[in-house]
Formats: sequence, C-alpha cells, structure tokens
Amino acid sequence: MRLNHVTIAVADLERSLTFYRALGLVQIVHAPPRYARFRMPDGDATFSVEVTGEAASPSGVVLFFECDALDQSVAALEARGLRFEQPPGDMFYLWREARLRDPDGYQVRLYFAGRNRLHPPWKIEGS
Repeated sequence: MRLNHVTIAVADLERSLTFYRALGLVQIVHAPPRYARFRMPDGDATFSVEVTGEAASPSGVVLFFECDALDQSVAALEARGLRFEQPPGDMFYLWREARLRDPDGYQVRLYFAGRNRLHPPWKIEGS
C-alpha cells in the first residue's frame, strides 16, 4: 500500500490553483468548476483540491491509499474486522475504489487506478 494523495475541500477553485501553483506543484488535471490535481515537484505523489459546496475544513480531508490488489486487500482487512462503507467498485473517474473511515471519522479510500492514476483521459496535454 502506498500513499497517493490528499484531497482538500476548497471554496474557490481558481484561488486555490493560483496558490498551489505558486508553491511549485505541477497541475496535471483541470476539471472546472470543481476539481484540480497536482503532481508533487519530486516523486510521483499527487495532491488535489475540490469545490464541494461545503466549508473548507479538516473534515473535508480524504486519504487515498493505492493497492495493487484492491479486492484482495479489502477482503483481508474485512477479515480482520474493518468495516467498509463502500465495497470495491468501479468509479466514474476510472478508479476502482472501496471506502471506510478511520476512528476519528476521516474518509479513507483504498483504490487501484493503474495508468489512470497519473494519466487519465482528461489529463492536461504536456503535463
């Protein structure tokens, strides 16, 4: 399992794009009016921002952990007593994903995206 990215809720997409680009993150997905994703300057970890209509707050944090064998990983975790809110399923954004919450209520998503992790069909050309 590897940490992929953290998505945070934001109130204004363009304001957030300006800020994170200024920090040196490389924008690789632009899906206005609600979503953008960045690649870290070093390595291949990514970070995303999303306008959700909710106030930006720590409760908007979603943690993503990539699993090469998602269904088997989820089955093993369920056998250990973890309860998933959503079993593995194919999402409209081309990832296979399962969802659960940590003890504090943070959303945790285990997923497999393959090539679509860094190269979705809507990727910005040249990024």
